[in-house]
Order: sequence, then C-alpha cells, then structure tokens
Amino acid sequence: MTYNLTANWDSLSNPHHLVQLCFPVKGTELPADHNYGLYSALSHQSPDLHTLDRLSIDTIPGIPNKTGKISLCRYSRLLIRLPVDALSQVYTLAGQQLKIGSHTIQLGNPELQTLKPFDTLRARLVTIKGYMEPTTFLDALDRQMKDLGIDALAGIPANDEGNPKRLTLKIKKYTVVGFSVVVKELSPEDSILLQVKGLGGKRRMGCGVFVPEIPMLGVTGEGRRAKTTVS
Repeated sequence: MTYNLTANWDSLSNPHHLVQLCFPVKGTELPADHNYGLYSALSHQSPDLHTLDRLSIDTIPGIPNKTGKISLCRYSRLLIRLPVDALSQVYTLAGQQLKIGSHTIQLGNPELQTLKPFDTLRARLVTIKGYMEPTTFLDALDRQMKDLGIDALAGIPANDEGNPKRLTLKIKKYTVVGFSVVVKELSPEDSILLQVKGLGGKRRMGCGVFVPEIPMLGVTGEGRRAKTTVS
C-alpha cells in the first residue's frame, strides 16, 4: 500500500511535532452528529487510539440534507491530527470500511499534511462543561484563549434563524451542548497554537478541532458573530 506523503518535513522541526492525516471518504450519507460513532468505529479498527496522546479527530464534512443527516461529497474527508511519531498507528486505517450506526463508509489513502497558519480558523463544535448559553460560553472561551496566550477575536456564527449556532453531541445516553466557533485575526504563531491545543474538551469526538474556514452559504451574524460564513 502506498501513501501520498506531501508534507514539508522541514516544518516538523517545530516544537509541537503534530501533523494531520487527511483520508478521502466514500459513502452515501452519515448522521450529522456522528462524532461518537466515528470514534468508536475508528477505535475498533485501531485500539491504540484509546491511549494515544494529543489525538484530535475532526467531524467528517458533508452537505446537510435537513433530516439530521449529511450527504457525503467529493470534499468529504476524515482529518486526524496526531503526533508525528504515532503515524504508524493510524496509517492502517487506509482502505478500511467503517460502520457508523446503520451507515458504512470507506477510507481512501491518506494525505500527510503539516499544520499551516491561517488568520481565520473554525471549529464545527466546541464544548465547555457548564457553559451552555452563548454569553457565558464566549466568556469562558475568551478565558481559555487568554490562558493559552492567544490574542484573537472569537465568535459564534449564526444559524439559519440568525441565532447563535448551538449544536449537540450524543455520547451513548448523554447529550453534550456546545456551539460552533470562528476565531479571526490570528497571528501565524497563535494560529498554529490553536490548531495544536484546541479549545474546550472531547477532542477525540470532533470537538474543539480548529481547521481553516470554508466559505459556504450561510447567515451573517451580528455583534460578536459578525461576518462569519461557516455553516
């Protein structure tokens, strides 16, 4: 089996030593909230993921179909962020079929990527325990960014009704509440740090995983949510 290793290895001299593997995804559809099922399926194929430090697994993107599911498309991919010395534990996922609830997807050969700075990053879902209202959530988010030394503008994008985009994560019988987050005006150093550290918890289940903002059709928010385009 071969892999498309296109990373610039000189950049691995950075102190974080994190890279990301981007797997093409083939399939028809997935639940919009598939994070727990995805982590379970990946752990079944690669049990070492349970104990792997600094592991982040992003939500697989797709086109919302308004029925609680997403339709997979050519842009759908599985992004796993991990230490460079743990690559061998994840490469074995290439070509594997994953069963997520009643849905099946197949992973292609991954592309190896280094982290690159962007002045705007977004996370589909950020969860901070005890903070389920937009105002207090943003205050807690600001405190976490300050603790990391990140100086940037964080906000919650608007949903179709113009309200802060609140999302949930189901874990067995429990439901965790959080919000989509966009962070703008990041310096190159802070952008890399945010990708490395994330915000909030549950990084293995797609929460607090920051990636470059994807321009999409969406509703423009107001105030602290101004001029966001993530849907």
